[in-house]
Amino acid sequence: MHPTWAPDSIDVSHPSAARVYDYLLGGAHNFAADRALGDELTRRSPEIAETMRANRVFLRRAVQFLVEAGVRQFVDIGSGIPTVGNVHEIAQRLAPDTTVVYIDVDPVAVAHSEAILAGDPRAAVLAGDLREPERILAEVRQLGLIDFHRPVAVLLAGVLHFLSDNDNPGGIVDALIEPLATGSYLLISHATFDEQPAALIEAQQLSARTSTQIHARPYAEVRGLFSGLRMIEPGVVFIPLWRPDLEDAIDRPERIAAYAGVGHKG
Repeated sequence: MHPTWAPDSIDVSHPSAARVYDYLLGGAHNFAADRALGDELTRRSPEIAETMRANRVFLRRAVQFLVEAGVRQFVDIGSGIPTVGNVHEIAQRLAPDTTVVYIDVDPVAVAHSEAILAGDPRAAVLAGDLREPERILAEVRQLGLIDFHRPVAVLLAGVLHFLSDNDNPGGIVDALIEPLATGSYLLISHATFDEQPAALIEAQQLSARTSTQIHARPYAEVRGLFSGLRMIEPGVVFIPLWRPDLEDAIDRPERIAAYAGVGHKG
């Protein structure tokens, strides 16, 4: 039976990366096919769910840093299905005048974001594909929530690894950053196979069952996505090492199979 909360166009028999992510984070907006793939991923590599949780923690820390640095505008591309600690909640708690635009290609993510953001005049969601950066920016401008003459933080948390090399992820990042004002920021977290066991590599390859296969990249390629930007300390590092809280236990940070970094457009 098709659930009432899901758009009619959704194929519930085919797993989606966004809904698998939602399931592994303990969310409720996923289908049997998503849960089956999530369970198989976890069996093959228990660290996968931990990596996804670590990515949310990094996002929280980084958004807090950006707000404290004076950023009041965020464009979150590949925002996924809403879960605890959304960007607008984190940022507006610190600075109520912050505006946020979410963008995702998954219709379930967009539908639920619309429901959550109803009544918030400073946040909105758009359906959009990261492979069309110029179109994304044009539609963000039309909303009127983001002033491109002022600094903007573009968030690409856990999304660029869904682009193949043929999609030219570096070119897409450049197209997103080039029109932004001086003082803007770029946030990236990205899956990697660096220092990872064979079991995790095999598990990640199961993402080919979804319409958004993961293309993990080595350090040099992830660092290259920040070309032309000044890196915020500590640079591109395994996620647990990016400005951890004092109480954070950092045991084998490489077990979190993803890099993270924030760059500044000076």
